[in-house]
Amino acid sequence: MTRRILGLLGSAAIVAGAAAGTASADGLPVLGVDVGSTGVTVPGAAARYVTLWSGQKTTVVARVRRNGGRVDRSRLLEGTFTIPAVAYDGSASGLSADGKVLVLIQPRLSFPRARTSFAVLDARHLRVLKVLRLPGDFSFDAISPSGGRIYLIQYLSANDPTKYAVRALDLGTGRLLPEPVVDPHEADEQMRGQPLSRAMSPDGRWAYTLYDGNGKTPFVHALDTSRATARCIDLDSLEGSKDLWRLRLTIGGDGKQLAVRNGSQTELVVSTKTFAVSSPSAPAAAPQESSLTWPWAAGAGALALALAAVGLVVAAQRKNVNLSETQH
Repeated sequence: MTRRILGLLGSAAIVAGAAAGTASADGLPVLGVDVGSTGVTVPGAAARYVTLWSGQKTTVVARVRRNGGRVDRSRLLEGTFTIPAVAYDGSASGLSADGKVLVLIQPRLSFPRARTSFAVLDARHLRVLKVLRLPGDFSFDAISPSGGRIYLIQYLSANDPTKYAVRALDLGTGRLLPEPVVDPHEADEQMRGQPLSRAMSPDGRWAYTLYDGNGKTPFVHALDTSRATARCIDLDSLEGSKDLWRLRLTIGGDGKQLAVRNGSQTELVVSTKTFAVSSPSAPAAAPQESSLTWPWAAGAGALALALAAVGLVVAAQRKNVNLSETQH
């Protein structure tokens, strides 16, 4: 019996290592950012969704209780998919604010890629609704509160990942809307840069992303996921800063104030109503929970993740889903 337990622990370690190393990146254009094992949740949700690579081009997707880490449901998917990362600080997305729709992305192996695949799941039952296979190179950006529409970053250059357009896709039809999503106040100005950090409004409607500006003025891209429009908020005082990669976006519980933070220090405050930028006059509101803050990552550590991975694989093998039957 002891030898068998040790064997299971060894297998668990292998699974955990594979989960961390095989799907080495999601849709972002630079390798090395993967949030599958830390997962995604939304404010008020009781569960977090995670993905783990289970070998032989299959993926385990699971719903895990935020309080205690108990696995509510798991399923084995054919194909390699992961929770989408939407910024280089490890911010995750893909789960609608109402908790009904979960979108996974095929991990990136190179840039550019000729085709991008997404799996759309019923989040409550982890049932695959459809698989989208889009010609061209895309990464995931955001999802509308009710999950009817997703937003993608379409890369327009094979050599420069900072040249891109924001595209909206109707999940009902599986088709991209004809025109890119732009700021109507700056329709002729092309958005450029790398996504550094993400914060969401409490209702899941607004996705705020901090971009480095590609050597020019850093800005916040405020995407209205309900109306398919956006505002670009220039952060002029940060131009030339050498600490941009340390900056993080946080939003207060009431959603009225967006803070640009450098560690514990608030650099700038943005009104989410007027989009006006100001220096902080008072301590910023407490930040929302990070998409990476959860019991496994904070407490039990790698061994707990390894054991959970083995349990998920065994349980999910009984719920195999053939994605080829649900291609769109």
